[in-house]
Amino acid sequence: MSAGTGFVPQAEKFGRDISGNQYQLYTLVSDGDFVYNKGNSLKFPQGCVYQLQGWGQVAAPNVFISFRLKDGYSDAFFQNCFEQNMHGKQLQKHITSGARSNGLLNISKEHFFGVEIPTPSSSEQRKIAACLGSLDELIAAQGRKVEALKTHKKGLMQQLFPREGQTQPRLRFPEFENAGDWEVKAIGEIFRVTRGEVLSMTSVQDEASEEAAFPVYSSQTKNKGLAGYYSDYLYEDAITWTTDGANAGDVNFRPGKFYCTNVCGVLINKEGYANACVAALLNGVTRSHVSYVGNPKLMNGVMAKIEIPLPSVAEQQRIAESLASLDALIRSATLELDTLKTHKQGLMQQLFPAPEEVEA
Repeated sequence: MSAGTGFVPQAEKFGRDISGNQYQLYTLVSDGDFVYNKGNSLKFPQGCVYQLQGWGQVAAPNVFISFRLKDGYSDAFFQNCFEQNMHGKQLQKHITSGARSNGLLNISKEHFFGVEIPTPSSSEQRKIAACLGSLDELIAAQGRKVEALKTHKKGLMQQLFPREGQTQPRLRFPEFENAGDWEVKAIGEIFRVTRGEVLSMTSVQDEASEEAAFPVYSSQTKNKGLAGYYSDYLYEDAITWTTDGANAGDVNFRPGKFYCTNVCGVLINKEGYANACVAALLNGVTRSHVSYVGNPKLMNGVMAKIEIPLPSVAEQQRIAESLASLDALIRSATLELDTLKTHKQGLMQQLFPAPEEVEA
């Protein structure tokens, strides 16, 4: 049971079934039941509650607390209450220490079932649930649109780029159909391979301004590595990759002037090779060159020796334009998805009492 998504198979979350033969340590939970996970997370510091839907029956660890609502109460209404973390604000006072050795908080059944949630009439519960449910359907549909666009881009890239060991893609733009094989080159042949510089994050602003106009990229994957904005820049129109840590090998094209930290390697070429096409080609192979001995690393010397097939700069630019147009559609669809989620959050704040009012 994940704090972000609810119920997930063990094999999906851990890569295998970790229960083994210890099913006596689990409780059988059926569709319609709610389960409280005592594990703390950033989203739910006092634990999360989700209703089982569409799974039939599952085995939940018996250290979790499972329950079912009495007749006359709306499941969807209470699920939204739990999403608002109404339970967490009241459980906070019962948490006397951090997570135990098993990662769970010291919340008893008595404490959990002592949580009080302000509840309107059954008819109002249903109306609130229906209103939020319609928004959930819009959010789910928009989420599917975003995923469909990402899948389409991935499929297009598989057509536009040669398969491993080949030098001809399966799909080429008409003006390049007779352009011949792509040429295999080492990164060090066409790029100056360097890296970013140490920068204190206290000097970085969250938003761009006249004083801090240049984006700063780091090793994080959120926002494609964008860590904020700074008053100076190091490079312009270059490719970066993450050199160290869990995201080692992640490659991105950085248009315009930018700053990047010392955990970013940088590829510089002034003849047009620094573009989104080459970045995407490289991103497809870099993970296999990462050293996973200790802290994952993909250092400059290794990057310089990586070989990839490349078309002419003109064909690279044509591919880059195609990918950029898809990226713009994905960004637009993602923004619309975020807007819907923000709208729902604001509506829930209006429809439900504030946590302070509940505690009072």
